[in-house]
Amino acid sequence: MTSIERLGINVIKALAMDAPHAARSGHQGTAMALAPLAHVLWTRILRYDAHRPDWPDRDRFVLSAGHASILQYAMLYLTGHGLTLEDLRSFRQWGSPTPGHPEVGCTPGVEVTTGPLGQGIANAAGMAIAESQMRARYGADVCDHRIFVIAGDGDLSEGVSHEAASLAGHLGLGRLVVVYDDNEVTIDGGTDLALSDDAAARFRAYGWHVVELGGAAEDLDGLEAGLRDAAAVEDRPSLVILHSVIAHPAPQASGTPAAHGYAIFDEEIAAAKDLMGLPAAATFHVPSEVLDYYRRAGTAGQDERFAWEARTAAFDGDRDGLEACLAATGRAGWTDMLPSFEPGRSVATRKASSATLQALLPVVPGLTGGGADLTGNTGTAIADAGVFSAGGPGGRQIYFGVREHAMGAVANGMALHGGAIPVVGTFLVFADYMRPAVRLAALSEAKVVFVWSHDSVGVGEDGPTHQPIEHLASLRAIPNLRVIRPADATETVGAWRIAVESEGPTALILTRQDVPVLEGTRADAVSSGGYALLEPAEPSLTLVGTGSEVAVCCDAAALLAAEGVAARVVSLPSWELFADQPYPEQARVLRPDLPSLAVEAGSTMGWSRWTDEAVGIDRFGASAPGAVVMEQLGISPSNVACRARALLAGTRTEAERVVESQYAAS
Repeated sequence: MTSIERLGINVIKALAMDAPHAARSGHQGTAMALAPLAHVLWTRILRYDAHRPDWPDRDRFVLSAGHASILQYAMLYLTGHGLTLEDLRSFRQWGSPTPGHPEVGCTPGVEVTTGPLGQGIANAAGMAIAESQMRARYGADVCDHRIFVIAGDGDLSEGVSHEAASLAGHLGLGRLVVVYDDNEVTIDGGTDLALSDDAAARFRAYGWHVVELGGAAEDLDGLEAGLRDAAAVEDRPSLVILHSVIAHPAPQASGTPAAHGYAIFDEEIAAAKDLMGLPAAATFHVPSEVLDYYRRAGTAGQDERFAWEARTAAFDGDRDGLEACLAATGRAGWTDMLPSFEPGRSVATRKASSATLQALLPVVPGLTGGGADLTGNTGTAIADAGVFSAGGPGGRQIYFGVREHAMGAVANGMALHGGAIPVVGTFLVFADYMRPAVRLAALSEAKVVFVWSHDSVGVGEDGPTHQPIEHLASLRAIPNLRVIRPADATETVGAWRIAVESEGPTALILTRQDVPVLEGTRADAVSSGGYALLEPAEPSLTLVGTGSEVAVCCDAAALLAAEGVAARVVSLPSWELFADQPYPEQARVLRPDLPSLAVEAGSTMGWSRWTDEAVGIDRFGASAPGAVVMEQLGISPSNVACRARALLAGTRTEAERVVESQYAAS
């Protein structure tokens, strides 16, 4: 270790104390302990150009242990990614580019949003899939890099990391290197309170290459050798196990559970700085020679970037496909391949989605993915494009196995890596298993297509464990998640166009059962979120439906029309897209001058925003044929017509109350 390296590492450790102390909040100890590892990564291992942090062929770094964010911010500042010393001083403050946990899009050089433990490992597996797939499809001259991860005991304790590690080992993701900081400390105390795993044996069983470095946390050459050993293995992912001392060299805090958080204050900070030969009273002290040293490291990859740009400019393969992949869009004219469906047919929207996905594969080359052991059931089968595997990394069909949680997080990593528009599917009721990853997709604006089929009690005989009730409401509660529940096959095509054209995640909520292709539905109208499907003269009320219940509304309108009551029918496939419309447009569609009744086979929570009343299901379902369950729980034209009459009368008759109570109790 040279003197400038020792000084640089000590400066990183000091910044790891100073920034949380200035904020009176944060995690100091892990960042201090891993300063030598970060130094080795950013000066000896990672391929990057700080002046172009978005260079597509850069190595990726993921801080899965996101609580140690100040470590990453310190390195991004020192290497010249655009952060300033003032940004470090404003750590965790309003409007700062240095938030409490790393956020992609907020801080240059941050690749994924981490903090919820285990997610970063799964994100990195997704990045390794995207890298491997792009390299297989377009060649190593265009794509040839690695993904490095820092993870801790908490990451390896969370179940999502187990799912992701199992999948990564099965797929032989040799460009993935995870450094496990086994510091034997958790917030509650030592890890032995709740953890006695043999991590090396577990990961070897998953099919990983394992490098055990022991207590080499301060040995720069040993760290470099371990990382290079891991990076040299091409046929499987690697785990590098490192035993560090949290908060080293703070004299009182080192090795203590308290050091996991904010526990190092004035006197302890001064004592640690004194031990490191730094000015004890100086805060955010960065000597010019240290900054110069790291800034040179930050531009060391420029020549490699220039060479990549030259190779890419000379690329004579499928350039249109490559550019479409990198831009996460379709080839010119891709929308011409969108299918159409004749009114009068009966098609489950999951089947219409499958047909649309298959039609788009040749013209949207980034589309790739599959299901969580439900590929055929959810319409996420990808035919004639190969299966992604250790021996076939160019394939676009991915079999995730029964791993919903990891599947969502892997998809986020694929999207944020670039080169792929991941499509992942399971039953809507199992969106619960994916929720942390879905929330992070929305927070990260990751362009993922979540396909959730079997969207209501229409699932039928599988019973209430498989029948979603509250799921639509809970997904609609996530900011930045575009939820679309198409009425029929035609609207499903429109939903897919939006998913490909738009930024950020899209959730497609699809039926298991066949539903009629309705007269008057329009693919292009889905982008507005809602539109009038039936518009009679002199209407008395508006029926508003989503998904399979739009057809129920149309049938209820026919029953009412036979009684001389004119009912409008509005299809409202996406609350989020509809909410983006100006109020006059919303008013034109929903007609606030008329009574309105929503119909949806799920929780009625939230419908008061749009309609006066709602027919829904505010209880769990039951095991019976789907049509029977729908009928028994009131999702039927006759019950909707009954509720519409009561709404128009301004009161409900005793008979209607009896009918409604029977539905609720059945």
